[in-house]
Order: sequence, then structure tokens, then C-alpha cells
Amino acid sequence: MKCLFSSVLLALAIAALPLTSHAAALDAPLVCNESGHQFIADLVEQQLIDPKPTRVESNSINAFSPTQGADLTAFGFHVFAVVGYEKDDPMFRVGKGEPLARSAYGVVVFGSESKVQNAVTAAGSTAIVHRVAPLVTAIFCKRS
Repeated sequence: MKCLFSSVLLALAIAALPLTSHAAALDAPLVCNESGHQFIADLVEQQLIDPKPTRVESNSINAFSPTQGADLTAFGFHVFAVVGYEKDDPMFRVGKGEPLARSAYGVVVFGSESKVQNAVTAAGSTAIVHRVAPLVTAIFCKRS
């Protein structure tokens, strides 16, 4: 009886866990030591982002959405979009204007520019922090 009770508790505990939840902290790649291709390809391979961009900016930055159940964070902030571009790479679509850089990648998070900047600086990252809107901030790495 005790074994059966333990088995039932274990089954209930496993059933309570979300099956599609994938948590990932993106702090390490956001110290800007990768290419746009490597950053995006790794997230696609882990099934953390949709492989097709949801938007392409005129500067060729491709925006990717996290997959359902993916819980992405960067320096403690919730990520709601992942961005990237690599010149002459078929993984990315080209915009109508001049590309921002030969290779670029990053994330868009919920958080004020000052708080995000403080977290990025404390982590020793060289990422660019840019205010997108109130409480929406981009963390960005680029190579010329």
C-alpha cells in the first residue's frame, strides 16, 4: 500500500509540472562572444524560439518569438522577443535598408533602461542597452 501511495504521489507531482515549460537564462551568450547565427541557431535547436522570424526590420534585424512554454530570461528580466541577423546567412531575411551590422543579436525584455543597464554592467557584459519604450528595453550585441 505504501509503495502504491508513493507511486500515485509521484505521478501527481509529475502531472502537475508543465510539460512544455523550458526555462533558459540567456546571460552567458549576452556577454557578446557569439555570432548572430550561433545565438539564434542554438535557441532554435533547443526549441526555445520559433525558427521563422515574426518581423524583419528595414535594418535586417529579424525578430523571433519564444515558443509556447519557453521561459526565457536575460540578467533576471523576462524576455519576450529574440532578435538577430548574420550577413549572407539563409537563416535570416534581409530588410529593405542598410543592415545594422555584419552580425548582431540580442533580446527584448520587460524592464526599465536603467535597471537593465545596471544588471548588464554588473554581469560584465559589453552589450548595448537601448530603451525601446517605457519599461521595454533591448539588450544587443553586434559585430561590424
